[in-house]
Amino acid sequence: MNQYVTGAVIKELRERNKMTQLQLAEKLGVSDKTISKWETAKGYPDITLLEPIAGEFRISVTELISGNTIYNANVSANMLRSKFYVCPVCGNAIHSMGEAVIHCHGILLTPSEAESTDERHMVFIERAEDEYYVRVDHSMTKEHYISFAAAVSHDGIQMVKLYPEGNAEARFKIRGVKRIFFYCNRDGLFSIDPVKGIDDKESGYDDARERRELEKAADMLFGQKTNLKR
Repeated sequence: MNQYVTGAVIKELRERNKMTQLQLAEKLGVSDKTISKWETAKGYPDITLLEPIAGEFRISVTELISGNTIYNANVSANMLRSKFYVCPVCGNAIHSMGEAVIHCHGILLTPSEAESTDERHMVFIERAEDEYYVRVDHSMTKEHYISFAAAVSHDGIQMVKLYPEGNAEARFKIRGVKRIFFYCNRDGLFSIDPVKGIDDKESGYDDARERRELEKAADMLFGQKTNLKR
């Protein structure tokens, strides 16, 4: 029989909850000897007991089985610590304000690590009144595309779903935005900090000449890549 929940996990959770083997046994309707067998790897809890065990420890069955207990020490979590999980099978994108145990299509997902934008994932941000217009210089084919973009502040998130053969662009309300994320289905998660002083119009990213030069350089690079493919 494959071990699907370890006795060490049960023991750790029991001791953390200040329970004796007898107390846990009484709550689950088994003997304290049974609890001892589980904790010394001489037996395993029946699958029908997984939910009651998890319930006594106030965790999910998934956490119990994985052995990774999630502690939400800061319920008013800073949104800048947001995590993004993306399923490699269906592309489903899931946002979490903190640690989480997330499965999709039977796969345990790990949070994507954001990298800084690079020459293959250039981002252009234009300020338009109270919005940021964000454009990613990237192909949007069915095989290679940007799947979503998000703007995160200390207390909120704006998330836009993008689609193949569409435009890799989005608009976000400027107020409070500190970081912009976008996800490439091949290369993963990227992020960029908007210009400092985004709530100060005079110090905003309003240098149209510089922006046009950057966009021109990106368009030339993209054209070169297209010609090479041909």
